[in-house]
Formats: sequence, C-alpha cells, structure tokens
Amino acid sequence: MLLMKTGKHLRLLAAALLLPMLANAASSQPRHAIAMHGEPAMPEGFASFPYVNPDAPKGGRRVQGVLGTFDSLNPLIVKGVSVPEMRSYVLEGLMARGYDEPFTLYGLLASTVETDAERSYVTFGLNPAAKFSDGKPVTADDVIFTWQLLRDHGRPNYQTYYSKVVKAEALDDHTVRFDLSGSNDRELPLILGLMPVLPKHATDPATFEDTSFRPLLGSGPYVVQTVDPGHSVTLKRDPNYWGRDLPVNRGYWNFDTIRLDYFRDANSQFEAFKKGLYDIRIETDPGRWVSAYDFPAARDGRVVKDGIRDGLPKGMLGLVFNTRRPLFADIRVRQALMTLFDFEWINTNLFFGQYSRTASYFDGSELSSHGVPASERERALLAPFPDAVTPEILDGTWSPPATDGSGRDRDMLKRAIALLEAAGYTLDGRQLRNQATGAPFRFEIMVTTRDQERLALQYAQNVKRAGITADVRSVDATQYEQRRLTYDFDMIQNRWDESLSPGNEQAFYWGSAAADQDGTRNYMGMKSAAADAMIAALLRAKSRPEFVDAVRALDRVLLSGTYVIPLYHSAEQWIARWTTMHHLDRTALSGFLPETWWTQPGQ
Repeated sequence: MLLMKTGKHLRLLAAALLLPMLANAASSQPRHAIAMHGEPAMPEGFASFPYVNPDAPKGGRRVQGVLGTFDSLNPLIVKGVSVPEMRSYVLEGLMARGYDEPFTLYGLLASTVETDAERSYVTFGLNPAAKFSDGKPVTADDVIFTWQLLRDHGRPNYQTYYSKVVKAEALDDHTVRFDLSGSNDRELPLILGLMPVLPKHATDPATFEDTSFRPLLGSGPYVVQTVDPGHSVTLKRDPNYWGRDLPVNRGYWNFDTIRLDYFRDANSQFEAFKKGLYDIRIETDPGRWVSAYDFPAARDGRVVKDGIRDGLPKGMLGLVFNTRRPLFADIRVRQALMTLFDFEWINTNLFFGQYSRTASYFDGSELSSHGVPASERERALLAPFPDAVTPEILDGTWSPPATDGSGRDRDMLKRAIALLEAAGYTLDGRQLRNQATGAPFRFEIMVTTRDQERLALQYAQNVKRAGITADVRSVDATQYEQRRLTYDFDMIQNRWDESLSPGNEQAFYWGSAAADQDGTRNYMGMKSAAADAMIAALLRAKSRPEFVDAVRALDRVLLSGTYVIPLYHSAEQWIARWTTMHHLDRTALSGFLPETWWTQPGQ
C-alpha cells in the first residue's frame, strides 16, 4: 500500500513538474497574431476586420490637404521633415495592427509569430509570397539588415528599442529569430512586429541618413509616382502588390492614386477644400467647425461633416516648459504659469465652448488617473518615490486650476503671484523680476501655425497681468521642426497622442535618457526616477489590471511634475468630406481610418 501510494505521489509530482513545461511549449507555437495582453480578437483564418467594407470598390483618386511642407521622403530618420504616409502606404511592417483592439498584431510580411511565456525571444515566419515592389522576395536577411540599419542609423526611438535585442539570426530564408533575453520588456516582440522592412539590395547604409526626395523601395500597396518637392506627393497603387488578398488588407487601400497636397497656412488649406481641390479634411479649429462650413457645397449637401467618436485616450495637448532652461527649473514657477492660463475664458471666446479641459495624459480612457484614487498596487509602485506625486493627485481630487471665466480672475492672479514670490520673484511696478539678479521674467513662445499663434498671444496677455513678458515668435515649419528636435526653445505647443496600450514610446516621451538625446519627444527635458520606474512597470506588466495601474501611476507622476500646461480636447474627431468619399458608419476603436475609405465608380 505504501509503495503504491509513494508511486502515485511520484507520478503526481512528475506531472506537476511537467505541466509548466507543457504550458510553455504550448505558448511557444507559431501563431497568426500576438496581443499585448490577453488573446487576439480575430481567429486564425479570419476574413477581414469588422470595421472595413471588404467589398469596397477599387479605383478613383483621393486627395488630402496637409498643412506644412516636407524636404524628405524618409520617415525613418531624424533629419528633415518627412512624409509620414510613406511609413504605411509604401513600406510595410512584419505585422499589421488591428485597430479595434488596444494592441494586437496580425500577419502581414510575417504570416506567423512565436514567443514564449516570458517573451524572451520572438520568431517571425515570413510569408513566402512577400515581395518588394521591384519583384524581389522579402527574406530573413532583409529583416536583419533593416534591424541593424535602424538600430544604428534610424530615429532615436528605433535605436532605443532595437538595441534591446541581444541577437538576431536567420534560421532559414523565411524565418528570423530575435533573442530578447534580459530585456524585461514584454512589448518588445510587438515593437519588432511593427518594424518596417527595407530591401538590402536597394538600400545604401552610407546615404540612408541623408535627406532626399528619392523614395525608399518598399513592399507596400503603393509606390511613389511623382514628387513636387515641398508641395505634393502622388502615390500610385501597385497593381502587382503581393499582399492585396491578405485578411489584414481586405477593405483597405481602395484608391488607385492618393495625392498629398501641402499648404503653407491654414486659411489657404481651408479655401482649397471649399473649392474641391482635396477630398477629406481633418478639422482642428472649433470656430471653423461651428461656423465656417456654410459655403455652397456644404449647403447643397456635396460636403458633409462627420463627428467621429473613438475609444482612445485624448492625448496631451499642452504648452510645454523646456525645463532645460533655468527659468523653468523651479516647479513653483511652472505651477504659477499654469495657474495664469485662463481656459474658461479662452474656450468661450476663442473656441465657441467646443472643448473640454484636459486633466490627464490619458484623458477619456480607463488609463486616466483623473478623479480616481490610487489603488493599493499604484501606491506600492510609487512608495519608493514619496515626493513624486502630490497628495491631491494621489487621492484623485486634483483638477487643473479653473478661473471664473471673466478674463480677470483676481484669485487666480493672487495664487500665481504667491507661487512666484516663493520661487524668488517680486513685482517691480508692472514688471516681475528675479529678486537676486533683478532680471525681468521674460520668455519666448515658439509657434508655427496661426492657431498656435492666436493661443500664444492670448496666453501672453494672461501672464502679462503678473508682470511677465511672453514674446511670441513665429517661424516656418522647417525651422520649427529643427528647433523642436534640438530643444532650442523656451515654450512650445505640443501634442502627445496616446493609445490604449502605451509602451516603449513612453521612455521616448518621458524617459530620463531621452532628455539629453536630440530627436526624442521629451521636449520638456524631464528627468524623473519615478517616471522611469513606472515606465519599466508598465512594460513588464503581464495582466491588463496590472498594466492599467502602472499607467495610472505614470500619469500621476507626469501631472505632479507640471511639465506642461494641459490645454483641451474634443470628444470627437472632426472630419469634413466631399460626398464622393465613403466610409462605414461603424468605426474602429481608433476612429478615423482613411485607408479604409473608398469612392464609387464614376464619382
């Protein structure tokens, strides 16, 4: 009996030891998709995404108006002002994003993806049918070549992400494996899945970082047809596109040609739309949205306005303090300048009351910390950094300062001046001065559009009441971008868009290492050990609840640092279109997706 019982126990023990290995083996099988958390929504062999029209007719032309200019066709490098559409229309990633989920990738150039439970490696199985637009096959050597090229010469975010890879190897012509051991980054397999793939035979590393109007050779649905430098780019659908029948592409890429026309200012851009010179307009001016769509084509129904709701965080649009400047190094100064921003007056008088005040870097989503007390898990994450989060932000009671809307709120002015006095400034008549040096409090707001200029001029009036001089400097788009990339400014207006699955890019936005590296999006120059730790926590999170808590904790750290003056957001995406352009009423979680629109034959 004892022997039988012992044997049974040994068998149970052996089974218990074997289960984790079996589970790990099961999770390490090649699959059609990979989700950041949980399981992919679309099963293997799915026909198309639910937010597309798989029977959309092919043909016609779409013209899109773009504000600004460009001097490069390479979106993968720091130099120049590029055409971002090159990234998805001409180039392709190993996998394609499903836009109805927080972060899930499905097969594109790679038909399969494999990783283990710890995500210590990722293996991509390339689709043997995948070809570049010159007809040459896409191989594992091309993937490794691109990884090395972008790691060494790409934009800083590529260099940061791809440097985490220990080793890349081609197992055969159609299989590439990345060793990620030690990275502790559960998002990295997905980041690599989004990597664009360039042809080794047609890409010169020696000239890759040079700005050029010569287009990169890609494997995507379009090729560059014509370029009018700085003014327009025309893309032509590749009739031999290898991936047109893949599930991820059904209902996408419906126009034969796509032309991007660039405009130097917002007024000329809008006038061109009214004349029918381009087809789809993303509206950003609430006043124009409310009152300017009263031209003949809008009155007779040839132009319609769509308010498209999405499920994404609203992002952070803000006036950014460059804390590399000594003037903005003291948080009390930044708090005072935020207190002086009169959103209530500005929203009513400039924006027709169309905006809501932004109170979180992830406003409008479950990731926002606004109005939500910190959970026990959040508090545990933040415990090593007791001074990183203010009590009001920790308990969810904080909101941005609100005025009485009169434009002359004396209580807000008194609060701001008290903060400035505590930081070492004093009013000398109508001029605020540094008590120690006597230097006047003066800074510059750099702008590049009329909308930015209008807001900056109004804000300059707000701060003038406290004896502060804010000079508004307008520069062209190229100079603005170059100065922004090198942090050569005092204050700018900037927008950080966020997804429901923030990840590695957060280090590029807020990480300490990014503060001293040109070309990142850490425009404020923040260096916070707490923010670095929260970014690491969200990257290692294995479950959605654990992830949400880490992001909320990061949100609290960012808000507590007062690195920006939060501005505002709209509950909808404002899209105007000529009725020759069609889309499904059902939209993706991400909202506006022009890649899925179409036109009827003959229109």
